[in-house]
Amino acid sequence: MPLYSQIGVLPEDQLNRVHEASLKILAETGVMFKCPEAIDIFKQHGARIDGDVVHISGDMVEQAISQAPETFKWQARNDAHSVLLGEGFAVQPNGGAVDVADLERGRRPALLADFANIQKLCQASDVVSLVGSFPAEPIDVDPEKKHLQVTRAILKHTDKPVISYCAYAKQVRQMIDMVGIAMGGTGYLNDHYAVAVSVNPLSPLKFSTDAAETMIEFARRKQPVMVLACVMAGVSGPIYPLGVAVQQNAEILAGLTLVQLINPGNPVVYCPASTAANMKIAGYVTGPPEAFLINGVNLQLAQARYKLPTRVMCGMTDSKAVDYQAGYETMQNLMMGMLSGANIIHECLGVIDSIMCTSLEKLVIDEELISRVMRISQGLTFSEAALSVPIIQDVGCGGDYLMHDTTFEHARDFWQPSMSVWEPFAVWEEAGKEDVLARAAKRVKQILAEAPDSLLDPAAEADLQAYMQKAESD
Repeated sequence: MPLYSQIGVLPEDQLNRVHEASLKILAETGVMFKCPEAIDIFKQHGARIDGDVVHISGDMVEQAISQAPETFKWQARNDAHSVLLGEGFAVQPNGGAVDVADLERGRRPALLADFANIQKLCQASDVVSLVGSFPAEPIDVDPEKKHLQVTRAILKHTDKPVISYCAYAKQVRQMIDMVGIAMGGTGYLNDHYAVAVSVNPLSPLKFSTDAAETMIEFARRKQPVMVLACVMAGVSGPIYPLGVAVQQNAEILAGLTLVQLINPGNPVVYCPASTAANMKIAGYVTGPPEAFLINGVNLQLAQARYKLPTRVMCGMTDSKAVDYQAGYETMQNLMMGMLSGANIIHECLGVIDSIMCTSLEKLVIDEELISRVMRISQGLTFSEAALSVPIIQDVGCGGDYLMHDTTFEHARDFWQPSMSVWEPFAVWEEAGKEDVLARAAKRVKQILAEAPDSLLDPAAEADLQAYMQKAESD
């Protein structure tokens, strides 16, 4: 029986109260949209407008929820990597780090080459399902052209489903166009979900211009939108964790409603990512226990009531180094993400220092942690054969299972580590006594050395280059 999605925070009647409280906030307090076009869309559909605050009725929200699909196929350039989102467990890279770190060069501001290397590591990974986002924001690229450069790097070094990022309307259109070109032509996107984007409200109850424009452009191009709320209890939301769940739900539903008004049936991924602030400094903390409880409520709502695909941040740590703290915080958060039943986990590949830095060594170490969690999520197979009664009777008292036929047949069925050392001490000592960081550093170098220069076919690469040159001159 799978262990996936085995934890619920609130009973059904209390979940209903959270939903009703969110609808009350949306209708009476409203949500601010710093985007005239978004306000016009709501107004055309009958919402009450007060300046740049939109009051969204419960009926409008309920209709939007009913229109959003429970699952959708996220198309990869290599169809073998396509993901049916809404079923099972997908893994997404980080977004938001400004620095990158490795054992050889230490911590430093990220460059475009670092961004590309992270894409190569994700492409080579057996556990990473989705690619792109902003695992390290490069500083050596013209800000006006950065969206073009990073999108090309994603498409050049990966062929898995793509995640773009939030920007202004023109930049968003260009990034979507580039994905279409790599997939065989911009018309491909008319009937395939090939690129998604993550959009954050500015809590409390506000969407910036770029966030609103990004949602509008993606909905018009029929591409998935992930609405991520990150409310900090006591700073950008109520001090009460339950109140944070109410506000977070209202913010996500506001984004979902805008998307459905533009393109009914457009995929939306529900992404709770709130936390309890460090009240000593009013600062962000990635992994307090309250974060799981808050987001667990919202995941329950999305899964049980709204029937929406979900994503949760769950591989983070506040540790400044790849150390014991990083290990236990990361594993705690990964386990909670799996047990809560989220369809996508992210911020789970190399994150240190509260998402400010991506460690290349931790990225490949985290692959093993994720692999462990994925195996646990499968639970045990229950069958007459698995009960093993005939085998136990065959071996009897004081016998030996090691040479039994079934042991030979299934000896390779057990999970195996990619980074951990299971050999005896003497074997480890003779091999050089390398710790996990040293082994991870070797693995990173090996992957990058073996990565192909490009996964794009020459014609698509030429088309992308021509498109970028035109876009840069516009």
